[in-house]
Amino acid sequence: MTNNKPIGIFDSGIGGTSIWKAIHELLPNEKTIYLADSKNAPYGQKTKEEIVALSKKNVDFLLAKNCKLIVVACNTATTNAISELRAEYDIPFIGIEPAIKPAANNSKTQVIGILATKGTLNSELFNKTAEMFHDTKIIEQVGYGLVQLIEDGNLNSPEMTQLLESYLKPMIDANIDYLVLGCSHYPYLIPQIKKILPEHIHIIDSGEAVARQTQAILREKVGFCDSEKMNPVFYTNTNPMVLNTILDQKYPIVQADF
Repeated sequence: MTNNKPIGIFDSGIGGTSIWKAIHELLPNEKTIYLADSKNAPYGQKTKEEIVALSKKNVDFLLAKNCKLIVVACNTATTNAISELRAEYDIPFIGIEPAIKPAANNSKTQVIGILATKGTLNSELFNKTAEMFHDTKIIEQVGYGLVQLIEDGNLNSPEMTQLLESYLKPMIDANIDYLVLGCSHYPYLIPQIKKILPEHIHIIDSGEAVARQTQAILREKVGFCDSEKMNPVFYTNTNPMVLNTILDQKYPIVQADF
């Protein structure tokens, strides 16, 4: 099945580019449009109603660009809004949520840590998933301030190190052997996180799993692109400098008002 329309991807800022990179690596010939709603980041501190409204606004933008499926590359938007999006729009949606299942199933200590936004940890979807693993102790930590530091370009700042240490040390003391990153911004923190965690603690994020699910939906329902390889397009509603840095200045970035 052939379908040369683009894949749409959105996040509350630049973090979902970690998901985009996994998709682009697995499916290099697919056209992609990435939407960074940095002006409204972080979503994690907003109400469910606000998150749903922002998510619909992003979907409308991507549908106007003729996207064939939409990846919600934001844990907070997935856990709070994806059911509403699927009910309202006639297009496949792929979501992203904290990878509790592989962590719980593989944990030897039966203690795992979840670093995520407040919006994700408070969501009904997250709590339903967590309840399935009642034999595993799940230590939840809201990553207050992390998304904003990343959006501001302060990835390697002393403030970032200090916050990460305060969030991770209690998890280490509780004997976790898996840390689940429950926000698409957080994979960019893995180098700093690895300096804090003991070597035996595994870090899990959702990028590869989302890319494989995208491939499966293209195969089963939507169709693959068979045209020549196209450069991805990135849209942002704030200064594109940080997004440009994250992408190593390789791709065009359009500053748009949305």
